[in-house]
Amino acid sequence: MISTYLWIEFAIFLIIMIILSVFAARKTKTIEDFAISGANLGPYVLGLSFAATFFSAATFMGYPGYSYAWGYSNLWLFLSLIVAAPLGIIAVGKRIRKINTSQKSLSLPDWLGDYYNSDFLRVGTGLIMLFNVFYIASQFSAGAQIFQNMLGLSYTAGLIIIAVIVIAYVFFGGSYADVYTDAAQAILMVAAGIFVFISGIIFFGNGNINTAFTNITENLASQDASLVEIFNPISNYYGVSAVLGLFIVQFAFSSQPQLFNKVLSLKNPGDLRKMLFTYIFAAATCLLVLFGGLYARVALPDLDVPDQALLEYVAWGLPAFVAALIGVVILAAALSTTDGLFVVMSTVFANDIYRKVLVRRGIMKADEEKMNRTAMMLSRLAVLVVGAAAVIIVLNPPEFIGDFMWIGISGVSAGTLGPILYAVFAKKKASPRAAELSMIIGLVFYLIIVFTGIEQSPQAAGGWATCVGIASMWILASIFKRPDEGEKVTEEEIANVD
Repeated sequence: MISTYLWIEFAIFLIIMIILSVFAARKTKTIEDFAISGANLGPYVLGLSFAATFFSAATFMGYPGYSYAWGYSNLWLFLSLIVAAPLGIIAVGKRIRKINTSQKSLSLPDWLGDYYNSDFLRVGTGLIMLFNVFYIASQFSAGAQIFQNMLGLSYTAGLIIIAVIVIAYVFFGGSYADVYTDAAQAILMVAAGIFVFISGIIFFGNGNINTAFTNITENLASQDASLVEIFNPISNYYGVSAVLGLFIVQFAFSSQPQLFNKVLSLKNPGDLRKMLFTYIFAAATCLLVLFGGLYARVALPDLDVPDQALLEYVAWGLPAFVAALIGVVILAAALSTTDGLFVVMSTVFANDIYRKVLVRRGIMKADEEKMNRTAMMLSRLAVLVVGAAAVIIVLNPPEFIGDFMWIGISGVSAGTLGPILYAVFAKKKASPRAAELSMIIGLVFYLIIVFTGIEQSPQAAGGWATCVGIASMWILASIFKRPDEGEKVTEEEIANVD
């Protein structure tokens, strides 16, 4: 019965997405439209889109999976996403958008390359974006598990279906398709978070929240005392240091490229506050879905795959049409993040490398018309190549979708946050050499942590590597000679922002 409802509801969802994508395709004429929607969107649609991109299938499957496996300690994740992530947006968003009114950059690598006048930084940051293939792959895996669990398809068939759907509408619509479909998907995600949270109060407390969580706590403690501890020793949040690393990397997450381009898409920089408040409301309600993992641990304590906890819980306790709707919401969550990542990664090849390096340096010859036409072709070709690579990576599903996703997030943050924060907070421009070396040092340090296994928490590993990248940026900026040109302009820009 659930599979029938899921097919029907998913078909309706796809029809709506197709309509929005066709609308977006008609508005996508240039590479600027494809990358940042022509910097012409309002704060509410972007705030919803930001939340939908921020909260992926890892939120709706991987993060409840963490709750199922580790219990209450996963609430540190909830807190970090409500506190650290908005602080990151506040810290960098307004200044980045203000500076970009004159820079006219289209992506994170483009912005850094333009600001520091460094093609090495532009191309290097672009190549770091390839870490996000793992992020895309984790979303594909989540979608495939939905088709496998709820529709009875094979994992491989589900993987192909979800990949084809995402690739198709990003291929044609670019950033406009990304933003408009994400906003619609965010509304579904908000509703799902609220519904899942309330359902547990009804099932385990007869509508009384205090009774519900008293009963849940007692049940979890009877299974394993570590499930109700503040720091679960077998979790990613095993102690204070791990939680601190989590907060650092969540702060850095707000500058991820698929989120960065949402800030660049904002028509009026003064509307950033409205965009932020829209995001915070959507985020707080979406994140309520983490409690679904706790509810599943109480109702179904013997699951073999924690990532499927939410799916099993809704199938156990909710009417078939509602359970199917939750499945559609998880698919929407996978799509909403993946399409933004595709747009960013395709922009790297089409704009950041082709237009800004190869054509500008005269390595490839093209007039304006040919350059724009070739850039659009490259951006869409990149979507196909990246999509195929992501599918190959998760032909066998990872143990924890959330952990797999953090490979992409942490690699990007370690290499880019130092130059980003220096650009928005320092009073003078740094030498391009400082930014370039900070990028390399942060990335190398992250790889060392990963391959040596000295940090068990993937979030904390990203947090520590990001700190090293930031510290090295400030140290190197004081060592290398600052550029004479542009210094005064940067000070005036910062004064205007303040």
